[in-house]
Amino acid sequence: MQRNNLELWLAMLAMLIIGGVYAFVIFSTRDIPAAGELFGHSLGIAGFVLMLMTETLYSLRKRSRSARWGKMANWLKFHIFTGLVGPFMVFLHTSWKLNGVAGVVTMLTLVVVISGVIGRYIYTAIPRTADGVEMQAAELENQISTTDEQIKAWVSTRPQLASVLEQSLGNLPDTTNLGLGAIFGRWLIERETRRAWKREERKADAQVRVQLKEIEKMVRRKNALSRQVASLGMARRMLAVWHAVHIPIGMALFTTAFIHIGGALYYATFLH
Repeated sequence: MQRNNLELWLAMLAMLIIGGVYAFVIFSTRDIPAAGELFGHSLGIAGFVLMLMTETLYSLRKRSRSARWGKMANWLKFHIFTGLVGPFMVFLHTSWKLNGVAGVVTMLTLVVVISGVIGRYIYTAIPRTADGVEMQAAELENQISTTDEQIKAWVSTRPQLASVLEQSLGNLPDTTNLGLGAIFGRWLIERETRRAWKREERKADAQVRVQLKEIEKMVRRKNALSRQVASLGMARRMLAVWHAVHIPIGMALFTTAFIHIGGALYYATFLH
């Protein structure tokens, strides 16, 4: 299943807007907003709510066997969006003071965010259906065979291009044995494949170039599927290890966060 980075761009946009408001408050008050004041307190509450949504909603949807409220791919995007924006707001809430329990919460939040970014690339390296179900190697092999048949059918109607296409395919980079690069460097691999294909197109005359453009999408899809098959086992093993690390850290984060919130309420509210 193909994915884009829309959730990352939206998260960056949201953080730019929030950061801009934060900078305006600093400019207006000539001071960094304190965590206990209205603006800083609001940032902390909103950020923590987003982090709770990150921790709970996607997990509930993933574990629900009967729910049909939205595709898993969209829930993953929402999970990533809230998992970036929420911690960003919490960081601003701290007023850059990292002492005590609040400092521990901030450090754990940073670790969870970094772990989540790593997990995103591992998770999305495993091909899935629109409902989030993992695809098996046999399914991918069938898709490769189907795509290969489409390429052969296309070439059969243009026999004069057979030798050109064979040479062009031979000049494309091998993407089936790249180890960790197939998981964490997919965008680099895809970019290099596109560049290599463009170089092959430029070698051909104008008429052949137009026809090669027609088949480019099929060739790139076949290469992507082959890469997924080659890295499927590694990605699954890495995802299992990631879960074993990420989940306990997340539990520690929220346990510490609730202690921090309880302490803040007690000292800042109930004792006044």
